[in-house]
Amino acid sequence: MDKPENIFINRELSWLDFDSRVLALAKEKNVPLCERIKFAAIFGSNMDEFFMVRVGSLYDQTLLKTNKTDNVTHMTAAEQIAAITPRVAELQTKCDKYFAHLVQALEAQGYKKVDFTKLGKQQEHFWKEYFHRELLPLLSPQIVDQRHPFPFLYNKQIYYIAQLHSKNDGVSYGIVPVNPQFERVLFIRDGDATCYAFVEEVIAHFAASIFSASTVQKQCLFRVTRNADITVDEGMMDHDIDFRDVMSELLKKRRKLSAVRLQFWPDAPQDIAHFLRDKLDVPAARCYTQTSPLDTGCLFKLAGRIGSDGSHADLFYPAAKPMQAPAGYDLYTEVRKHDVLLAYPYQSIRPFIRMLLRAANDPDVVSIKMTLYRMAADSQIVNALIAAAENGKEVVAMVELRARFDEQNNIDWSKQLQDAGCTVFYGFDDYKVHSKLTLITSRVNGKYRYLTQIGTGNYNEKTSELYTDLSFITTRQEIGEEASAVFNNMALQRLTGDVSTMLVAPLHFKSVLLEEMDRQIARAMQGKPAGIILKNNSINDPQIIEKISQASCAGVRVDMIVRGICCVRAGVPGRTENVHIRSLVGRYLEHSRIYCFGSGEDMRIYIASGDFLTRNTERRVEVGVRIDDAKIAQKLRGILDLQLRDTVNAREMQPDGSYVKVKPLPGQPPVDSQMAMFGYFTNGFEMQPDPVRKTVRPAPGKTPAARQQPATRRTTSLRPARSLLDFFGRGKK
Repeated sequence: MDKPENIFINRELSWLDFDSRVLALAKEKNVPLCERIKFAAIFGSNMDEFFMVRVGSLYDQTLLKTNKTDNVTHMTAAEQIAAITPRVAELQTKCDKYFAHLVQALEAQGYKKVDFTKLGKQQEHFWKEYFHRELLPLLSPQIVDQRHPFPFLYNKQIYYIAQLHSKNDGVSYGIVPVNPQFERVLFIRDGDATCYAFVEEVIAHFAASIFSASTVQKQCLFRVTRNADITVDEGMMDHDIDFRDVMSELLKKRRKLSAVRLQFWPDAPQDIAHFLRDKLDVPAARCYTQTSPLDTGCLFKLAGRIGSDGSHADLFYPAAKPMQAPAGYDLYTEVRKHDVLLAYPYQSIRPFIRMLLRAANDPDVVSIKMTLYRMAADSQIVNALIAAAENGKEVVAMVELRARFDEQNNIDWSKQLQDAGCTVFYGFDDYKVHSKLTLITSRVNGKYRYLTQIGTGNYNEKTSELYTDLSFITTRQEIGEEASAVFNNMALQRLTGDVSTMLVAPLHFKSVLLEEMDRQIARAMQGKPAGIILKNNSINDPQIIEKISQASCAGVRVDMIVRGICCVRAGVPGRTENVHIRSLVGRYLEHSRIYCFGSGEDMRIYIASGDFLTRNTERRVEVGVRIDDAKIAQKLRGILDLQLRDTVNAREMQPDGSYVKVKPLPGQPPVDSQMAMFGYFTNGFEMQPDPVRKTVRPAPGKTPAARQQPATRRTTSLRPARSLLDFFGRGKK
């Protein structure tokens, strides 16, 4: 039998494999051009967060005397960083290659990138005048020499640097920050073509003129990524200090943490690279030279600007808006007749918002309680809670201030909620509250009645149109009573373990799911039908992985749909040969968690907010629920079955941990599970027969994607640079 370690994959390397699957869509020819540009932008944004959080955390561990190791592959932090860095370099090389292809494809569509090494005389004059009139007044150059210290460089900001030489002072360095207020992508018309330029390239081309008293010997652009992995210092947890103030201080601290990555564009002179590496204490292995933009996220603006032209619909996914409930549909009334399941982004979140507003005005409602993790910047959901408080309802909001990179937004909303008269608390010192739970309590004829909502995704109108998530709403009294206990325990800093229908991590989550797996193992060993289907974002919990291996060895077929981090290897003989793992990466971000055990009358199915990461199962308060409504349970099973037949968005893991695209069998049409979901629900929010439910599942393979993009991803148009429109208003339009 193989050693247990052979079924494990390192978490960080698995995450890089996921971002590689995202990047692959930037070259997929069946994906519309501007959507490919967006996938390149997503890859870059993901990589930023990877360095700020994951590499930042590993870097901190290397500074400790204890030799902490990864809990599944037992690699030290230093070993993980050593394995990460060449893989990142490989992915960056691919990104540069794909970006060059995208630039060529855009030029064929009439969008030409300005090449500042090949400017004609008239173009040189135009850009020089633009630089001096529009950019130079807002630039803040700095000299670094014996009299001028090295400045603080901000996280993710782009800088120009030049090596200078003067007769009096010898060698020094000039640094120019690229002001984040500048438009990142500049557009002009040149004949029949639209030309675009990245503002940092304009600055790099003309910045030498800033240092007229010295000779610019060498120059380049660079960008710093800093560690953002901050935790609440126990020493700061003074009971006389509002936790919001603690988090505000930590956000200030984050801006000053150590540099963990340096990016250079174009080829950086060695003298400059050595200078910056020494000043920022970044090893050469974490310095990357690239030809794609240093901040790949700016490509969103490029695609958005093209979309605002309105004449290139073929470069984007066709519109696919969430279905609205039919006229007269009232979720607040409907859920009192039967349990309801909403599926985003296929169905609109508006019925849920209207339900909150109805509750805010219902004289029978006495309280509304909700956990808040990531909210939209202009949240209608929070505004509904504020309206309820202003109507005299008791509103209790558990606001998790430690939602990474949403801390400030949550701090601001918590203040507004409190000012409106809501009761606000922040959860546990030691456990992050990641639950998606709402409880509406009414008093009718002297008795309390509950309406409970349990979801897989955040209360966020924006992400409800981009992420696939589930929202289960019920008036079952036993679920409401358990939800009420969860809220009361959170308010009192107590964990919840005494529940029967709900899952509540960390005390009553993993143990229940392990028991469900044991039940399937026992059935298989008795020769009875057995099966497990697990859909979530990530898995690295070693106990769950070992139980999956046990199930496989007992003959249980285990199907796993894991979008991102997956630390278990499928198809390892004698260990996971009955485990089949696929990742769906496509138009929408797969975010729902569904856990299914058995089939037919024996089936038990759950939805939850928690993944199978150890942080979710042991260090967070997560909430899930067993779905006992037969119709909804079958609907959820239909979703899983459809995704297991996907031959458009799916990639299947091989025994060596690599992924290959899944393709349909000869003569079978491709199945895009994400787009097929629009046909799985009707406007009446009821299940529709699945037209492909009876089709035999295709064997693993691969096929190009044919995804669709919602109009909401294109409605935010990028305004062309005002200064360029004014400056270039000489007749060309």
